[in-house]
This record gives sequence, C-alpha cells and structure tokens, in this order.
Amino acid sequence: MAEYDDGDTAFFNASNDSSQGHQDFRQFSKLFLPCMYVVVFVCGLVGNSLVLVIYIFYQKLKSLTDVFLMNLPLADLVFVCTLPFWAYAGIHEWVFGSIMCKVLLGIYTLNFYTSMLILTCITMDRFIAVVRATKAYNQQAKRMAWGKAICLSIWMVCLLVSLPQIIYGNVLYHNRLVCGYHNNATLPMVLATQMTLGFFLPLLAMIVCYSVIIKTLLQARGFQKHKSLKIIFLVVAVFLLTQTPFNLVKLIRSTNWEYHSMTSFYYAITVTEAIAYLRACLNPVLYAFVGLKFRKNFWKLVKDIGCLSYLDVSRQQKSSEDMSRTASAFHNAEATSMFQL
Repeated sequence: MAEYDDGDTAFFNASNDSSQGHQDFRQFSKLFLPCMYVVVFVCGLVGNSLVLVIYIFYQKLKSLTDVFLMNLPLADLVFVCTLPFWAYAGIHEWVFGSIMCKVLLGIYTLNFYTSMLILTCITMDRFIAVVRATKAYNQQAKRMAWGKAICLSIWMVCLLVSLPQIIYGNVLYHNRLVCGYHNNATLPMVLATQMTLGFFLPLLAMIVCYSVIIKTLLQARGFQKHKSLKIIFLVVAVFLLTQTPFNLVKLIRSTNWEYHSMTSFYYAITVTEAIAYLRACLNPVLYAFVGLKFRKNFWKLVKDIGCLSYLDVSRQQKSSEDMSRTASAFHNAEATSMFQL
C-alpha cells in the first residue's frame, strides 16, 4: 500500500511540480512498488513459513524466546500475504470492493505493528537473559506464562490501533479506483500512535537494552561474546537502515512543510516504504537462522523431506574418491620408501 495513497489531494493539486512529473511518478510507482511487493511476498512467505514449520514440528515452544519467535513469523506471514492485493491495485486499480479494502487495511496495519512490538519483546527478553541470567533461569516457567499473556496483549493492542483503518478505509476515485481513507482529520492522531508503537518504542528499547547487553558482554570472559556483539550490531543496523528513512518521511508528510507536495518527495516515500517492508524478509534470518539449534532443526527438516538424498549420494561418491586417492598416495609413498632403502 503506497503511503501517498494515490488519493492524496495534495499530490494531485500540488503546483510545485509539473503535471509531466506527476505522470512520470505514477509510471514509476506502477512498476517499482508492485515489483517490490512481489519480492517481499515471495521471500517473506518462504522464510517465515519455514520458521513456523520448524518451530511447530521440530523445535517446540520450550522457552520465552521461542514464544516470541513463533509470533514474529506469524505476524510477518499475514503481513506479506496482503501484498499481492496491493501489487495488483498498484498496476491496475482497486477491484476487490469496499469490505475487502477495510479488511486488508486493518490486517496490513495489525500485522505490521504487531511484528514491531514483538521485536521489542525479543529485545527485552534478550536483555533479561544476558543481564539477569540467573534470575531468568530460575523463573523460566513464570516468564513463559507472562510471555504468552504479553503476546496476546500485543495482538489486542494492535487490533485497536488498526480500527481507524477499518472504520475510515474505503474505495475512492482519483483518476482510478484506489483503497484509501475518506476522513483525513483522523490521520495525524493515527500516524502518531502507529509511529510510537511501530518505530519509537522499538528503537528506544533497542538503544537501552542493547547498550546494557553490550556492556555486560564486554565485561564477561569467553569467546562467544564477540559473536554475540556482531549479531547485536547486525540487528540494530538492519532495524535502523530499514525503518528510519520511512518513518522520517512520514513525519515530514504529517507537517505543513511546503516541500511535502513535491513529486520528488513522493519518490522518497515510495522507495523508503519498499525498504521498510524488507524487514519481513530479514526477520527470519536475523532472529532464527543465527541460532545453532534452529540450523540443526532446519537440516532435519531438509533431510525428512528428502532433499538430502542427492547430497548423500554426492558425499558417498566424494568419500570413495577421497579413499581411493588416499590409498593410491599410500602405495606411492610405500614404493618410494622401498626404492630409497
């Protein structure tokens, strides 16, 4: 869903740029956004489905981290499933009706911000696990119960936050049928709430918690701390690189800044929006595949579905070749030794 909504009257009535610039932007958005939606949909669908399958059938929910990591791909999965509708609407127009418009706007908002709050919970869980490791281990059962309650609360809060999209979402006509909002008076308040939940709260949690985690790891002894620091920096860097540009342009758009109606600004909105959605593809890698236990369960899954049969044959052939080479080298060495004697 493009944040300029294709129904933004400021965009169509703006006099800062030429009408030719507006037409060029429409052509760009019709090509760029649907392509990005498809890429995020395919990668996010495969990655998050794989994480869910492994957690359901192999890894189980044995810790609080597993509970959060189970809800994270679930939220991302439902989020990416809405993207094909927006891709089609971006190329053509909205043909799915008013009810579907409201439902998809609500689902889009619900799952996008649910995943961001779950990331916040993962950050706080890692803080407790590292900084207060003994206390976290002794209260593991209690933390599991609290974790499930927190996940349920997150889904309920995000459902309330998405209600304005469901209520005010409708099919509008601006040169073509689009799915957008017919009551712009509520948008500033909704935007402020969503940005608080979807960006500023996770960002604050990451800054505070990971700062203490880094300090604790640096004071600890052991080889693994360097690997942990790399993962932490990677998580923070990906979050900042994907989410900060999009939220900055949304903040500018909510003001009365004179340049917000320029065509170049809408290029910025479109590109940063696409970058922000890459988070749904990267989450499975950052929060699941970096774990040793998860990688072991992944290879178990690959073996169970029969994908390793070809690899096993190749390994056997390679092993036999290596053994024959070793035997040949041994005989050559033995012959050389006899010749020298």
